[in-house]
Formats: sequence, C-alpha cells, structure tokens
Amino acid sequence: MEGEWTSAVPDDVLRTLPRTDVALADPRLAQAVDRLGRSLVKAVVAAMQERARAGEFPPSEINDRALAALPDTASALRPVINATGVLLHTNLGRAPLSAAARDAALAAGGTTDLELELDLDTGRRSRRGLSAVDALLRLVPPAEAAQIVNNGAAALVLVATVLAQGREIVVSRGELVEIGDGFRLPDLLVCTGARLREVGTTNRTDLADYAAAVGPATGFVLKVHPSNFRITGFTRAAGVTELSRLAVPVVADIGSGLLAPEPALPDEPDATTWLRAGASLVTASGDKLLGGPQCGLMLGRADLVEQLTRHPLARAMRVDKLTLAALEATLRGPATPVHRALHAKPGPLRERAERLAGELRGHGLDCLAVDCEAVIGGGGAPGVTLPSAAVSLPASFAAPLRRGRPAVMGRVEGGRCLLDLRAVPEEADTALAAAVRHAYPPAPAGHDETGG
Repeated sequence: MEGEWTSAVPDDVLRTLPRTDVALADPRLAQAVDRLGRSLVKAVVAAMQERARAGEFPPSEINDRALAALPDTASALRPVINATGVLLHTNLGRAPLSAAARDAALAAGGTTDLELELDLDTGRRSRRGLSAVDALLRLVPPAEAAQIVNNGAAALVLVATVLAQGREIVVSRGELVEIGDGFRLPDLLVCTGARLREVGTTNRTDLADYAAAVGPATGFVLKVHPSNFRITGFTRAAGVTELSRLAVPVVADIGSGLLAPEPALPDEPDATTWLRAGASLVTASGDKLLGGPQCGLMLGRADLVEQLTRHPLARAMRVDKLTLAALEATLRGPATPVHRALHAKPGPLRERAERLAGELRGHGLDCLAVDCEAVIGGGGAPGVTLPSAAVSLPASFAAPLRRGRPAVMGRVEGGRCLLDLRAVPEEADTALAAAVRHAYPPAPAGHDETGG
C-alpha cells in the first residue's frame, strides 16, 4: 500500500542508499549549501541516511526529508510565535524588534560608518554611536548626555565602578532586588569594589534614613524601581524629588526602559520624569518596554556621562553596530511591536480569536475563542494585567506546537492550551492557524478529532 514502509530493510535496498556526495549534488540541496554552509547540510543528510538505514523510510526519501529538516538559517535560533500572553517573555528574547529595526540591523551587517565613528564627509574618526545617542536625547529632553552599553546590568556596573569604587553606595534595603536567573543587585554592585550602605527596612525607608547615611565616603545614592515585584500595605519609599535634596548624585534605575510617561502604565517610572525630578543619572534597559535591542542606557548630567564614557571599562561594555542601528531605528521609527501589543484593544483581539477558532473548527479541531488576561513580563509592571483573547485548544497541543516550524509558545491553563493573541501581530494569524493545523492534521473522514 502506498506510503507504507517496513523496518526490515533488505540488503539490496540498503545498497541503493545514495552516497553523501550524490545527495549533495541534488540542485535543491546544493542551493541549501550556498545558503547554510556545506557542513550543516551534510550533517542533516547524514542523519537522514542513518534513519533510512534503520528502516524509518525508503532511501528514495532521503533528499526530501533532509530538505524538510534543514533550518531556516545557519543559526540555531528558531522563529517563535509568542502566544503566551507575556508581552516581554525573557525566554523568548524579550522585545521583538520592529521591521524598521530589523532592516537597520541587516543593513548594518555590511560595511558601514559605525554610526559616524567614521565621518564620511571629513574622513576622520569620530565617537561611535553619535546618531543613536542623538535620537535618544531627542526623546528625553532633560538629559544633557547619554551613553549606551551592552545591557542594563552593565550600565549599573559601569556607574558603580566610575562613581563609587572604594566608596559607598547608599541604597534602601527594600530595593536590593534579584534581577533574574539568580543574579542579585547587591552582588553586581559589590563586585565593582563599591561598598553598600543599606538604609531603612524592607517596607519603609524615609529621606531621613538616607540623609543619616550620606557622608564624605558616599559615591552616590541609588534609587531602584522594584520592577519585578510589589510590596503593599504599611510601606514608605523616598522619591527621587526628595533624594535630590541630598548633596550627592542620585542614580535612578528605572529598569523597564520607558523614556516618557506611558498612560497605559501610570505607575511605571520613566527616564524623562525621574530626570526632571532631580536624578543625576537614569539607567534603563533597551529591550523591555522601549521595544528595542538588548542594551543598557545611561542618561543625565553631561559631566557624569563624560566620566562614564572615558573609563576603560566602557570599552569592554560598548555595543556593536547591529545594536546601534536597531536602537536608532527603534527610537526614530514607527511604533514597536511591544507598543502595539500594549495598546491592542480587547474587541479586535476577540474578533481575531473568533475568526481563527472558526477556521480551525472547520478543520475538525476542538477549538474555542475565550477571553483571558495578558501581562507585561520582562521585569516590568508587576501586578498589571491586560484584557486579552485567546484561541483555546486541548492541552495536548502545547508540545507539538512548540516543536513546529515556526514554533508556537502558548500556555496551559485550566486543562487547555491557550494561544493568547495580545503579543501576536495580526499578520501572523495565518502562520498561527497553519501551525495549529500542522500540529494535528485533520483526521480521515468518519473519525472524531474533537479530542485533539
């Protein structure tokens, strides 16, 4: 019967296995070699040859199966549709870049002027990333200067090294946070050679607590926004405006990367507001609510930023041309995917869910449109939920969807696999539906597929 194959592979059939060089001469595989490299394609062909020897399929299918198994790029990274309902999913790379940022990074992959490190008009060397810094400063008017490093933690490490090595950093006990994956803020700061002067308590720290600790050994006062947890009840925290009255610099880490107030997240701090409130420096991440590439931002007083820029450690933390290009395009370009997801309306989300669920039911799948809640994630806006809508499938869909191409990450809730649409751009709906159908293709006529 057509399509059947037996694992008892006769010797004469095994002798028909194509040699590797013959398989690679297939024009389709030869084209893949140009795109992915010979060693990668050869390894996939060899794996298919072994499976054919084991009797999983006929030798005649080796080339076709090798083509199907080849990755989209020479990198191990796989495209994923984020249907988790977490806008900034740390395990999925946090903020997806806009098309403008991806195009800019692609262009930067060639030979470029490194964002004016080389002035093409004069032929002389300039400072790296000037145009990205200019774009940043245009969006944060209170900042006199800015510097970009390779991530948010690096920004704090550089600040602590330059301003407080061998000195004290005064910080509230309630703001000594763990930033993820076991990395703790106190450990990062102490490794720079600075000493921590902890003040107040977990739930209450007043201006007087800081004032009593500030002295000749103080490098700066650190204000950290607790971006990944909330403390409620009997609490008190001194704000940046109060701290700016102290006779030392105030370094404020906003974490999530908002440059200006965001009406959808009124409790989330932003660089513009905290600088206007009196912060000497603000540090933030670029790959969270800003919606850009991974990088660390430092904005504030020109004299302090100049010290940061001139320190030898800044060289080890500098960003590459791809990051600079993507960041500038994020700052100057259209709304980012994160911004669009944050501002998506529940009505249109529900309409999309209904449309997708109806289409999938037409293929015999147990599928419903349901209301649900999404979250920000990525260490931003803890406790904030966003009304959303999802395609609900049997829980058994979760694993095959993760293994698909593209992979689809949903979440299992209440015994169902939910594909939350808030972080899924509408243009990905067709690919999402195809991924679901491929995970569980329609059953033959007369079969009941409603169980998934």
